[in-house]
Amino acid sequence: MARIGLILTPGFADWEYAFIAGTAAPFYGIDLRFFTPEPGQLCSQGGLTVIVQSSLQDCLDWQPEVVVVVGGFAWEGPAAPDLRDFLQASRASGATLAGICGGTLALARAGLLDTVSHTSNSAEFLQQHAEGYAGHGLYQSSAVAVSAERIITAPGTAPVSFTCAVFEAAGLAAESVSQFRSMLAAEHG
Repeated sequence: MARIGLILTPGFADWEYAFIAGTAAPFYGIDLRFFTPEPGQLCSQGGLTVIVQSSLQDCLDWQPEVVVVVGGFAWEGPAAPDLRDFLQASRASGATLAGICGGTLALARAGLLDTVSHTSNSAEFLQQHAEGYAGHGLYQSSAVAVSAERIITAPGTAPVSFTCAVFEAAGLAAESVSQFRSMLAAEHG
């Protein structure tokens, strides 16, 4: 069974992980767990209060195929958690790393966007909020998720394509990913 680890921080963005969390296990049999840099009670941007008892070390020990860093305003401030060692260790263990919206800042700060094609909310967003970011030349202005070399990035406005890329990285069959994408796009057809 494929495993996806979702990393939450205080003020996590509710819509950015919802499709993954709401469908991975019940519809696709993917083992999904939540982790946080500081275990305890967290509140989302929308006011949802959750208790996450599993740490980043627990995530490393569990060895998911995909590690997803969920965005939120916490990533833009000076108190943003430093995930560099955790992300580097996860990548070294073979995990695909995924960041959406502010979660891309954690990937950029860890140097993971310096050598691969990627996207985010904007090029300026990464330059302004990710000290040490050196991937300017590989930035793609994209309305959908970008996948390259086991790194998935997306702007906060692209939770559907992000979810599809995460599911693909977890090994979900292409037919199931296509069906998922079509189902969520149906209202726009």
